[in-house]
Amino acid sequence: MSLRDFFKSRTGIILLNIISLLTLIVFLVSTGNTFDTIKVIMLVWILILGAFLIYEYKKRKVFFNEVLRCVENLDKKYLISEIIEEPPYIEAGLYYYLLKKASKSMRDEINIEKNKRKDYKEYIEQWVHEVKTPISLIKLIEENNKTNKSSSVLQQLEDIDRYVEQALFYARSEDVEKDYLIKEISLEECVHKVITRNKQVFILNNIDIEIDNTDINIYCDSKWLEFILNQIIVNAVKYRSNENPMIKIKSVSIKNGNQLIIEDNGIGIPKDELNRVFEKGFTGNKGRMISKSTGIGLYLCKKLCDKLGLLIKIESEENLYTRVIITFPKGNFCKF
Repeated sequence: MSLRDFFKSRTGIILLNIISLLTLIVFLVSTGNTFDTIKVIMLVWILILGAFLIYEYKKRKVFFNEVLRCVENLDKKYLISEIIEEPPYIEAGLYYYLLKKASKSMRDEINIEKNKRKDYKEYIEQWVHEVKTPISLIKLIEENNKTNKSSSVLQQLEDIDRYVEQALFYARSEDVEKDYLIKEISLEECVHKVITRNKQVFILNNIDIEIDNTDINIYCDSKWLEFILNQIIVNAVKYRSNENPMIKIKSVSIKNGNQLIIEDNGIGIPKDELNRVFEKGFTGNKGRMISKSTGIGLYLCKKLCDKLGLLIKIESEENLYTRVIITFPKGNFCKF
């Protein structure tokens, strides 16, 4: 609040004092008082009024600066009414009361929405667990009664299972900290589990897999990491090259960490789309040509990596390669 704005807000009081002072001067002149007497009275009046206005301005400025400081330092700014003190001004008391009422009403609405989201999340998790059972049974039946179509059926079942799992991880992605266990795990085991899970699709599409130097230990949650790796591998298969498709997986040691690099020789990503691949729902021009593209996979990978304290980035040259790099901090547990 500037001094100019404060004086504007006090225009009525200033005009009232001017009118009162002029009236007093007229009265003093009419009663025969000397000019020196009138001048002293005018000077004292103006000094008292000016001192009062300056005092009020400084007092209010301190209060409002403190409010602004609290707002700047507050993460959830809608809670400002809970931490500021009641203003010492009558005219501001009403706004303070209204702010309190509005804040309480908003928190009540937020709690209602949180409960709705919690119920929906619990329903999704329950639905996923229930639907996974028949999928597993169908896989088992198909594997025990193989025909010339079994590989295609198993691949489609794996796609269904992946989409169901994607829904589960999406529902849980807001509360990763409630469903994780950070410990030292084998990167090689995680990679091999994902490769084994997708063996049917590799065979059907004649994709070669090359794994190098993954025999290291990292700190992470194996379940969430396997989900992230699976999304990346599936994308590599989806956007594979028609000639000699290959996926290379390797780890390299860097200062204060390790990097897992997953590279394919597929159709690549245009340069003008690279900075958008982690956006929710973004599929790109090439993704639109593939009906199975949802734009959710990489979005979830980025979101989960951020939650787990990992770095993920993508490098690509169109029609040459796509390289996904995940960086694991060395000896550093995930922080929430």
